[in-house]
Amino acid sequence: MDIRNAQAGADAGHGISFGEAFRVWLRVACLSFGGPAGQIAVMHRILVEEKNWISEGRFLHALNYCMLLPGPEAQQLATYVGWLMHRTAGGLMAGGLFILPGIIAIMGLSYVYAAFGNVSFVEALFFGLKAAVLAIVVEAVVRVGKRALKNRIMIALAAIAFVAIFFFAVPFPIIIIAAGAIGYVGAKQGRPEFAPAGHGNGGNGALIDSMLGEAVPDHVRPDTGRTIRVGALWLALWLVPVIALLLALGQASVFSQIALFFSKMALVTFGGAYAVLAYVAQQAVEHYHWLKPDEMLDGLGMAETTPGPLIMVLQFVGFMAAYRDPSGLSPMLAATLGGLLATWVTFTPCFLWIFVGAPYIERLRGNTGLASALGAITAAVVGVILNLSIWFALHTLFRDTVPVHAFPLDFDRPVLGSVDVPALVLSIAAATAIFRFKLGMLTVLGGSCAAGVALRTAGVI
Repeated sequence: MDIRNAQAGADAGHGISFGEAFRVWLRVACLSFGGPAGQIAVMHRILVEEKNWISEGRFLHALNYCMLLPGPEAQQLATYVGWLMHRTAGGLMAGGLFILPGIIAIMGLSYVYAAFGNVSFVEALFFGLKAAVLAIVVEAVVRVGKRALKNRIMIALAAIAFVAIFFFAVPFPIIIIAAGAIGYVGAKQGRPEFAPAGHGNGGNGALIDSMLGEAVPDHVRPDTGRTIRVGALWLALWLVPVIALLLALGQASVFSQIALFFSKMALVTFGGAYAVLAYVAQQAVEHYHWLKPDEMLDGLGMAETTPGPLIMVLQFVGFMAAYRDPSGLSPMLAATLGGLLATWVTFTPCFLWIFVGAPYIERLRGNTGLASALGAITAAVVGVILNLSIWFALHTLFRDTVPVHAFPLDFDRPVLGSVDVPALVLSIAAATAIFRFKLGMLTVLGGSCAAGVALRTAGVI
């Protein structure tokens, strides 16, 4: 990474300095609660609505690509936008900052958990935060839906996608591929509902669109030689440590197992963390015996209530695996290395997918057939985000859910008697603050946190 990357803002003509972008991406990272739906909501509000750095069309175009990739889509979206603005350095900064608060928070909570076996007070600290995040997520679904669902066909696609994934557990890739095929065929048949919208559909236009107008920056242009070099570099960063551990320690070592298992997870986590957590929990508990079932739930609680992708729970799994089998090291040192190793092999591939694939995705923005397909995918993604939002709501507002497996139905039903009244009241209050009184996100988050702490102090939760 050369020094020119740091001057990319000036070179590209959008006028956003690297330092200013750093401060904004740090803010995005610190507010990235609530799983992928909440994180996409935060980025949309800050980057599209508040800063006007990127247009609605460009944001959704990037999101569509990231939704097709394995791994955490929100982190990859941050990397994509950071790369557009400030080249490789910007992508590394945006994507790295996005996971940094989560790495620190999960590591700190893991130390507490391993030493004392209880992080209930820390989780209670975030109780109020989850209620606010739920309201922010609902607002994001409404806001993105209004812009993306321009006609009845798009609304129907969103509804079908939601029903398919929520009630029937249809695999995410099938939904996305089907939506893209519908959009492409609809465009070929000349249906106006599938006509692509312009990219500059936002009030003042977007600075990043003016940067990428007719004079496309060099780093956005696809280049085969560059693709090979970048791909080789990131493959080496990902796989060389894995191979080195296998050669040095053998397959029986817990560190080799962590490297191999989570590298495989990085390849199959289509549809985000929710799609793979059940499999990870099963393997970690039943096959590797790294954790007990209740410990896995505790780790998921940590990841849900701290900033960063929900898939950060994998760091906790790696931490506890090495803590239980330190291989001659002190347990805490081994655990630290195990957690960081799981994080490395989980997120390094995310940068590979973006830095290799994004130039080609940008080149396809002007392709009418692809634009129509992506427009249909955008509608389906609204349904998927709604599904994520309801999943988050169920686990925020209800203490218990019951799995329903009655072919072809496959979903979680809330136990109405287990409603969490304090969480429900706080969520309604946060939604009222956002929708009725138009209070800022930081104000709502801060007020909800204070309310959560007050409720714990009063013994209500």
